[in-house]
Amino acid sequence: MADDAPGMKSYRTRNEDGGLRRTRSAKHAGILKEQHGIDFGVRSDMHVGTLLQQHGVSSVSELLKRHTGQQL
Repeated sequence: MADDAPGMKSYRTRNEDGGLRRTRSAKHAGILKEQHGIDFGVRSDMHVGTLLQQHGVSSVSELLKRHTGQQL
């Protein structure tokens, strides 16, 4: 695999048009807590899609920005 864009933490899969794929909404909130060290105050088996709806955002990056108060 080739390196991704500068500043990216790891290899990322891309859509056919070259854009980065979105996080699956069936992913669990506990995985985000493990990966980013942020406790969202919900059960770890809650789906990310439900968590995004509760916070009124459309992507995991928006959710993380809202919780950390910084750009990722």
